[in-house]
Amino acid sequence: MSPRNPPARRVLQSQLAGAWFTADPVRLRLELEEVLSAPPKTLPPGPVSALILPHAGYAYCAPVAAGGLQLLRGRSFRRVLVLGPSHRAYLPDRAVLPKATHFQTIFGEIPLDTGALDALRLVPGFGSDPKLDSGEHSVEILFPLLQMVLKEFLLVPVVIGQLSDAAVQALAQGLRPLLNPDTLVVVSSDFTHYGPRFDYLPFTGPDVPRQIEELDRGAFEFIRRKDLAGFRNSVRQTGATICGRDAISVLLAMLGGEQQIHLLRYDTSGHRTGDWENTVSYLSAAVTGPWPAVAAPEPSAALCLSEADRRTLLQRVRQTIEARLFSSRAGAPAAPLSPALLQPAGVFVTLQRRGRLRGCIGEIEARRPLVEAAVAHAIHAAFEDPRFPPVSPREWPEVEIEVSVLSPPRSVASWKEIEIGRHGVLLFKQGRSAVFLPQVAPEQGWDLPETLRQLSRKAGLPSDAWEQGADFEVFEALLLHEAPDETGG
Repeated sequence: MSPRNPPARRVLQSQLAGAWFTADPVRLRLELEEVLSAPPKTLPPGPVSALILPHAGYAYCAPVAAGGLQLLRGRSFRRVLVLGPSHRAYLPDRAVLPKATHFQTIFGEIPLDTGALDALRLVPGFGSDPKLDSGEHSVEILFPLLQMVLKEFLLVPVVIGQLSDAAVQALAQGLRPLLNPDTLVVVSSDFTHYGPRFDYLPFTGPDVPRQIEELDRGAFEFIRRKDLAGFRNSVRQTGATICGRDAISVLLAMLGGEQQIHLLRYDTSGHRTGDWENTVSYLSAAVTGPWPAVAAPEPSAALCLSEADRRTLLQRVRQTIEARLFSSRAGAPAAPLSPALLQPAGVFVTLQRRGRLRGCIGEIEARRPLVEAAVAHAIHAAFEDPRFPPVSPREWPEVEIEVSVLSPPRSVASWKEIEIGRHGVLLFKQGRSAVFLPQVAPEQGWDLPETLRQLSRKAGLPSDAWEQGADFEVFEALLLHEAPDETGG
């Protein structure tokens, strides 16, 4: 059995260099290093779990963004989730994800977290659109900035559409499984867009700079208090042209009670250029505190088989092998199949003889009815496992059968989330992959690091490959064993 193949390599090209910032990477790195080296104006307490950053040209917004980016130096995150508003397409109650493996910026490639993106595509409200794979500056403008301070990370870019209150909650719920200490969330948003160019003139006169700042700080006060309803009502009532209001709303819907929001820096293009006829506001803010714990997913229906279903499945496996071994042996009448046995599920069939492995083959993906998959792999484990000769009639009375019914695999952000004895593990790296069932590590007496060393070797990689950016998925298994009087002995 081979785990799923990694996706074919597809690199998206960012086109912002030369328009939104210089196209010279050496010069750009020097410019950004200069703004990042300025002393932080605000140092919030505790480690940062999320940032709100602006997305204008670097000449306007980089000094403000630096207020948040400075807090990331010396930190490492396995995954960065970037939420930005759609400026080019109307996406009612939708979020769009790229179908690619890497994003190319002026500073090089960033690998995408393809496992997380695949999982999100299964959530209502999330999808893909090839026309929107690249070109949305609200997310792409942040990629080089993140590369300056974080170096290596997996990227999850999400372009947020125009959301109803219900869609805000639904998308937040879909993103919550990605939140953990190894995930940084970055929300991209400019604030008030004032002037005839933006069709927004709520006030005029000499007090425009002060009134714009009061409008922005009033909106931010709802954000600071984590008042999602108040923030959205305020935007509706004032007509405030905060382009990332829905992305900010999703962030607010994901926050937990212990998290706090801190304003870091604020500025406007009017202040920088002296042009107050048309001006855009920028701010940076940091979220500190841990993400709320996500409840463990409900067990798959396949893991809730009745005792009768378990006996039936084991009997079908044994009878299938015996029919091949003893063509003249008449099996017992087949028990009727319940709906649970006809639902798709991943399954492995394991054979042991005298306490030693005698064959083990299966499939992780739920592609066909459970009983059909179990019967097929009964034949494979007994007669087609390339590590062993076919089972013979002579040894059959000593063979014990174990069936592992699997839950759907899901991505984890870090190997630290893997639980020995509970999780089966899939490792993906450099086009190679390998899998261990949940019972393997306890049977061998391995701790988690040793399990991952062994898994790396099984994938044909160096034993320390798991420490160097491998992707992991986990699953759980319902283990079915025959009672002593059900075996051939």
